[in-house]
Amino acid sequence: MGDIKRFPSVKQLAAFAGLDSAGHESGTFKSKKNRISKRGSRYLRTALYQATVAAISKQIHGPRNSTLFQFYQQKRDEGKPAKVAIVAASHKLLRIIFGMWNSGSAFQAH
Repeated sequence: MGDIKRFPSVKQLAAFAGLDSAGHESGTFKSKKNRISKRGSRYLRTALYQATVAAISKQIHGPRNSTLFQFYQQKRDEGKPAKVAIVAASHKLLRIIFGMWNSGSAFQAH
């Protein structure tokens, strides 16, 4: 990934990770089924996906990361399939990491 400073916004980092949406349009047609672009680093995307799966997995005392688990559960309650909800939570994890790096602060679950 290199230096985080080369990404001025979280949208550019998400595009580098391939977690941005790839809209399909032609003329007046707009697709209703959007997927992630997968145009970026597959290694970063895989690492984020695996970290998200580990973070939302239930342990004896609850999930490892309650913030990501609540977001994942919200997406599941909206009717999203499990893998779609995990990718959405991976995108949220990426936004959290970007915010922590920019502010120089540690993660604090609210």
